[in-house]
Amino acid sequence: MNNNAFGNKTFWIGWIVVFVVMQGFGYLVHELGLSDTYQSLASVFRPKEEMDSMMWMMMVGGAFSLLVFCYIFTLGHEGKGVMEGVRYGTLMGLFLSIPTSVDSYVIYPLTGELAVIWFVAGVIGIIIAGAVFAAIYKPS
Repeated sequence: MNNNAFGNKTFWIGWIVVFVVMQGFGYLVHELGLSDTYQSLASVFRPKEEMDSMMWMMMVGGAFSLLVFCYIFTLGHEGKGVMEGVRYGTLMGLFLSIPTSVDSYVIYPLTGELAVIWFVAGVIGIIIAGAVFAAIYKPS
C-alpha cells in the first residue's frame, strides 16, 4: 500500500499523461467518430456554443476524476506492470461505464446504438488510462 502518492513525482507525471491521453481519446471518439450522430440528435443537447462555453467544467471534472482514479490505483499497486493497469482499467471501466451509459439511455431520448458506443468507448478509454498510468507510476 502506498500512503505517499501525492509526494511522488511519477504519480503527478502519470496523472498528467493520463489526462492528456484521455483528452485525445475523447476527441477521437466524440469529435471525429460521433459528430454526425450528435448532429442528428442536436435537439437533445445544449446548443454547441453553450456547450463550448462550459467545456472548462468538463475539463476540471475530468482532471479531478482522473486524479482519484490514479490515486486509487496506488492504494492497491502490486508492481505487476502494464497488465495490472489493464486489469484495473477494465474493472473501473465497467464500474463507471455501465451506469453512465444505461442511465443516459434511460434519461435522454438517445439511440441504443449510441448508449452501446458510449459504454464500449468508456471501457476502452479507462483500460487505456489504467495501462498508461501503470506504465509510468513507480512507488517512492
